[in-house]
Amino acid sequence: MLPHRSLALRVWPLGLPLVFMLLFVAACSEKDRPLESPVTLQGDIFGTYYQVTVADPLTQGEAQALEKGFVEELDTIDASMSTWKEDSELSRFNRSPVGEWQELSAPLMEVMDISQRVFDASNGAFDVTVGKLVNLWSFGPESRPKEVPDDWLIAERLEAVGMQHLELDSEGLRARRSQDIQIDLSGVAKGYATDQVANYLAEQGYENYLVNLGGEIEVRGYRDADSSRWRIGVEVPTDGQPTAEQVLPLENISVATSGDYRNYFEQDDQRYSHTIDPRDGRPIHHRMASVTIVHDSNAEADAWATAMSVLGEREGLRVAAREGVAVLMLVREDDRWQPLASPAFAEHFGEALMIDMGARIVEEVVLETPANDPVK
Repeated sequence: MLPHRSLALRVWPLGLPLVFMLLFVAACSEKDRPLESPVTLQGDIFGTYYQVTVADPLTQGEAQALEKGFVEELDTIDASMSTWKEDSELSRFNRSPVGEWQELSAPLMEVMDISQRVFDASNGAFDVTVGKLVNLWSFGPESRPKEVPDDWLIAERLEAVGMQHLELDSEGLRARRSQDIQIDLSGVAKGYATDQVANYLAEQGYENYLVNLGGEIEVRGYRDADSSRWRIGVEVPTDGQPTAEQVLPLENISVATSGDYRNYFEQDDQRYSHTIDPRDGRPIHHRMASVTIVHDSNAEADAWATAMSVLGEREGLRVAAREGVAVLMLVREDDRWQPLASPAFAEHFGEALMIDMGARIVEEVVLETPANDPVK
């Protein structure tokens, strides 16, 4: 028996490395396996979803490394700009002593600067100091019932709104609050995150991809080897379900869409949108179903989509013409949706597509037009 046991002891150490070697080779082979193009990577983030489609060649291992990398980028932004995380950089700033300068990270400072620019250009329609009102209307992290608040509460919280209460020192990477305002970056941070994911993919050497972060979209290059443009649908609610009303061909551009049908609550047969007008402290209420902004920067597109939703079709189109904003609005007219396009939007996509969409290009809006009449 001793020779047999001795033989067994000699064979076992040789067999174990062989098993590990075979597993290692199999794992390497799987990572090197080419994936069928295009490759779509998707998951959950920020209380919504991410969907990244890459048309460049990818192996299994490259796809896994790519997803790990851009998710880390998203997690970093969430840790900085979330209003839902008590330990985020933004939450700490919102709790900082009034009147005292606070150091900010470069990304948070950049988003604050974008917010200030769009606030100025939109006549105050986009205002990130609206946080306390967002909470009051049950759309923020504050635990409140989904119901219409009392008028006196709205007036009280409206007093703590206004970009004049936020001082920015961009070069010094610092900011301070002159009043107990609460910053809410939900109208711009998701667009900024979309930009960062797109930039990350470019830094890794990819040239053809689409980034979709909860409906904020940025595309680079083409969707196939035939140089076909990426195509996205502009949604409107039909029978309570969003459907693609218009289709836009895209190349190296960002698109942000804001709609009154995505996030709301109802009380007494009245719909209350999650978009709050910082000028009166109440949810927006007008004929627009959706606003689509086309811009080089998704962060700015995101902010402008919110601003246009607040402004409404008449004032929004006046501002768009003045500021050169490329915007498409879908406005309710009786039992149909009327597309209204700014001159910059029509110039970007061309006259043929505007005719195909049945879009009216609005170069000038008559100030005397009654609010319930079609835009002229």
